[in-house]
Amino acid sequence: MIPAMPAIAISSREASAAAVRFGRFAVMGAVAVLILVAGVWGSWGTAQHVMLTKGREHGTIRVTQCDRDTCSGPFTPVSPGATARDRVFIQEPVAVRKGQTYAVIVKPGTDDVVRSGPAGILYAWVPLGGALLLASVVVAGGLRLTRPAWVLAGSGAVLLTVAFLAL
Repeated sequence: MIPAMPAIAISSREASAAAVRFGRFAVMGAVAVLILVAGVWGSWGTAQHVMLTKGREHGTIRVTQCDRDTCSGPFTPVSPGATARDRVFIQEPVAVRKGQTYAVIVKPGTDDVVRSGPAGILYAWVPLGGALLLASVVVAGGLRLTRPAWVLAGSGAVLLTVAFLAL
């Protein structure tokens, strides 16, 4: 051993502390990724119809009746190949009012429609906005990475605010 270099001995206490830190980092990182994947998964069910519109039926719905979970009305086609329907349903009528007309896209093989345009895209990604906010708490508290946590929280808050204003 060179006399100028001190002997480095890692105690078992330091080794176990390092293992705990690594374990916490791995588990919290996995939880944060799981939350974000769940947000994308929850959003994609609607977002795919709104964002990938080629070959889908475009039109408008005039809302004539609203229940607790759905609103319905006649569908007037706008795109070529779309068929008129006496009654289609729009789920989760957040900002949908009786008597109003909305641009929609029909989900293939169903009588369900989703809002189209910028408002529909933003509304489809609302679950991701919530997941971003939740993941920011995990990243800040569990991973102790405050700057990335602020970025996640800010982007989630912006997405939710813009979606609220668009609807």
